[in-house]
Amino acid sequence: MTRAPRYTTAAALAAIAGVHIAWGRGSTFPFATGDALADAVVGSSAVPSSAACFGVAAALALASGLVAGAPVVPRRLHRLGVATVTGVLAVRGLAGLAGRTDLMSPGSASDRFRELDRRFYAPLCLALAAGAGTALR
Repeated sequence: MTRAPRYTTAAALAAIAGVHIAWGRGSTFPFATGDALADAVVGSSAVPSSAACFGVAAALALASGLVAGAPVVPRRLHRLGVATVTGVLAVRGLAGLAGRTDLMSPGSASDRFRELDRRFYAPLCLALAAGAGTALR
């Protein structure tokens, strides 16, 4: 079996972690303003704190390492970690498709966010969940 989906998923998670680091450092990439970033990515009028951005980046970096198979934890713990990453991404994706991301992230309710969530973020989460799941085989 090819390892391409696993490594592609790990790379995508690492890239998304990088974007969260940039946001934590004050960047509004790829948006012009913090308000546009908050509305499109968070679904509220408030940009998350640097600590929140760095926390999400750390979780994504850990997920990337687990999916890539970084040999830093025992095999059973590694499988549990990958299964958790897969499950969290799947639940996040399904919640987004249902328009209920606000259940996981209170305040994520703007119309723009819900549109982007259903169109892009939720399908991306489901694709990442599928890719992460390949690391369980």
